[in-house]
Amino acid sequence: MKKINLKLFVWSLCLVLFSSMNVAAQEVALWGSTTCQKRFLEPGAEALAKATGVKIKVYGVGTGKGMIALFEGKTNVAISSNTLEASINSAQKVRKKAGKPAVDVPADLQYHKITEDIIVPIVHKDNPVSALSWEQLADLNTGKITNWKEVGGPDLPVKVITSHAGSSTKAVFQKMVMKKADYAADALEVKSTRLEINEVSKDKGGIGAVSSGFYSLNPGNAKIVKSDTIQRPLGLITVGAPAPEVQKIIDFFRSDEGKKHILD
Repeated sequence: MKKINLKLFVWSLCLVLFSSMNVAAQEVALWGSTTCQKRFLEPGAEALAKATGVKIKVYGVGTGKGMIALFEGKTNVAISSNTLEASINSAQKVRKKAGKPAVDVPADLQYHKITEDIIVPIVHKDNPVSALSWEQLADLNTGKITNWKEVGGPDLPVKVITSHAGSSTKAVFQKMVMKKADYAADALEVKSTRLEINEVSKDKGGIGAVSSGFYSLNPGNAKIVKSDTIQRPLGLITVGAPAPEVQKIIDFFRSDEGKKHILD
């Protein structure tokens, strides 16, 4: 009798351990874009877990650092607010700024697009300027234009505010609008989109460029300036085919139910 009970105990313990391993396998860490983090991952996290059993933890470190985490095996999925090629470039920029050699890039990377995002120029709400061309935006951000009066604004010095080297928002804006020109030498570089909005909100001469969805969450004292559309993809990146739990995340946010949790 005791022998049978011991066998039952061991079998029950194995079942508990196996179940615990299954639960752990359904927890996914995603590293990268703060835009993806705020646009759909965090808003849809609860619904995702309810629908699929997959729980997520998001590390909003920027696209470049997220890609490095993927390459170094710290995560099996990175989140990006740019194309695959540009995301790789963001990773290399992070390495270069840190004084490190270029990182080795896996040959079988896959990009899984979830949605699109719009980047919008922002200025302080008290700035009367309401619209700017891409040429004007480029001249303001490169330092060619140093006073707002040159574009119909107040007699006030321009303060350029931008995100860190691995930011895809910065990379897209610099490529599309600035034609890859360098930012003004005295531009203030901050660590996140949230800080960029905060800095523009504090400085009446400030100008930045951020995700429209991120901005809508908390605009602070900043306002959007009208310009031609600046658009980029948002997605997940894996080495080879996504793991089953990662595929569940992709499928959920592409579904009609998942799309309800993607913030505009």
